[in-house]
Amino acid sequence: MKQVIYTLAIAAILTPVFASLASAGPISRACLTSGRKAANSSLCGCIQAVADVALSRRDQRMAAKFFRDPHRAQEIRQSDRASDEAFWLRYKAFGTQAESSCRGY
Repeated sequence: MKQVIYTLAIAAILTPVFASLASAGPISRACLTSGRKAANSSLCGCIQAVADVALSRRDQRMAAKFFRDPHRAQEIRQSDRASDEAFWLRYKAFGTQAESSCRGY
């Protein structure tokens, strides 16, 4: 019984640590450093969690650049390249999912 309680206590202590490490992806970092008033670790972590499911790491790195250079998003959206069009469809789906999943943060 003591072992179970000890294990649960350790898990309760370490869970936030691992959660913060997991949210330290490119989207989360870009979100936190964007200078937007609504940006906070909870919201940015939620957006990163959605990105981890919806986007590849390569897609995440490209999307993270949009925080610094919003015009780049417009260039990708208007591009005639098939790879850019495919990325944009994934990015739009990610945005929709992040908006609905992270609404309360």
